[in-house]
Amino acid sequence: MKNIRLKDKAIIKATEVALSYLDKDPETNIPKLMEWWKRIDRSETSASKQKLIQEIVDNPEGNNWYQLVMSLWDDVDTEVRKTLFKNFVINAFLVWQRVKQESIEEHDCNIPWAILMDPTSACNLTCIGCWAADYGQQMNMSYETLDSFIEQGKELGTYMYIFSGGEPLVRKKDIIKLCEKHDDCVFLAFTNGTLIDEKFADEMLRVKNFVPAISIEGFEEATDARRGEGTFGKVLNAMEILKENKLPFGASCCYTSENTEDIASEEFIDALVDWGCKFAWFFTYMPVGVNAVPDLLARPDQRELMYHSIREYRNTKPIFTIDFWNDGEYVNGCIAGAKYYLHINANGDIEPCAFIHYSDSNIHEKTLLEAYQSPLFQAYRKNQPFNDNLLRPCPLLDNEGALTNMVESSGAYSTDMESPEDVRDLSAKTVDIIHAWEPVADKLWQESQKAKISK
Repeated sequence: MKNIRLKDKAIIKATEVALSYLDKDPETNIPKLMEWWKRIDRSETSASKQKLIQEIVDNPEGNNWYQLVMSLWDDVDTEVRKTLFKNFVINAFLVWQRVKQESIEEHDCNIPWAILMDPTSACNLTCIGCWAADYGQQMNMSYETLDSFIEQGKELGTYMYIFSGGEPLVRKKDIIKLCEKHDDCVFLAFTNGTLIDEKFADEMLRVKNFVPAISIEGFEEATDARRGEGTFGKVLNAMEILKENKLPFGASCCYTSENTEDIASEEFIDALVDWGCKFAWFFTYMPVGVNAVPDLLARPDQRELMYHSIREYRNTKPIFTIDFWNDGEYVNGCIAGAKYYLHINANGDIEPCAFIHYSDSNIHEKTLLEAYQSPLFQAYRKNQPFNDNLLRPCPLLDNEGALTNMVESSGAYSTDMESPEDVRDLSAKTVDIIHAWEPVADKLWQESQKAKISK
């Protein structure tokens, strides 16, 4: 926190005290803390958030958001909750907010909120359509390399780190070691869940700053069809272990042409809540890699179904949900290219997005800051948002030619280690779906803007 100003340090200290005060009696103290927040932060950017939370505080009876917040005291280990609150609210949010603008002005580049990284390309499953299965030769980043760019990230204000892969828990010991050393950060992992056991739960309780997002494709038939027979049962077993140990966790759900109706169903959302998930992140299938299956791309009517369903559940279900494509209107479009996050693969290639396997920088040759300043990342910065309709956020899935232009103009290379994929070949897979989604997205966007005006 070297770049934090004295005024900001006072706000951060006050927030730390407020979190401690909140933890003693949340039901009594949340309303008091709302008044405190309004007094110390009168900014326009906070006003809308304060109004939303105030409505929840004023109407707690039967409110799904109030139920979710209160469940964090009932269902989560006390010390784990305290650590995650402090690291997330203070470091990953307040420190980043205060350091990033100074860093942006000094270095003329984006500074991400989160860094997604692959400790390994290895995986114990072979899921249909997944690029991890493409790697004939397993790759791993050393502990020292992982540690180095966490140090670099923190220096620029980033305290949120997310593991993916491959299956990141193939590297359990190194992940726990990183959590232990960087105890001021929040660590999350996208995991298939099959390697979570009682011993690992004990380690999570010890370090207190690691949260898994477990991949699940719907119910048993859909999950096992894509991930292998018996996977669904292993996933539920992992969730039960975490729930019994009062450890927070969520779900990561990929919706495709074959499972969207299940994923979007109220039955599935209710099941996630019953299983103990506190959040669910939804991704649409991307045809990345030579073994990709374009037929798995969700149809426009299915994507629209997800749009309406997730918004409905946010008003009724005690679980925090995000749809990384359909929620573009809340984050001003695409969040990649270090606008909010970036991806580093197991070979050290620094990519703008987990679904965009092109790069002009490698962690073994450049610092993170140099990567943020690279032509590819600057192209993202210059062109975001890629469309005035924020329901068409993605340069690959929603905007024809956008990714091709950035990759070719920056001189970026394919980072697929087994079968490098020309960006034009990749982009050709999505042209039809782009044109099919455009009129649906435009209709939804117009309706959304009219609704905002009417309020």
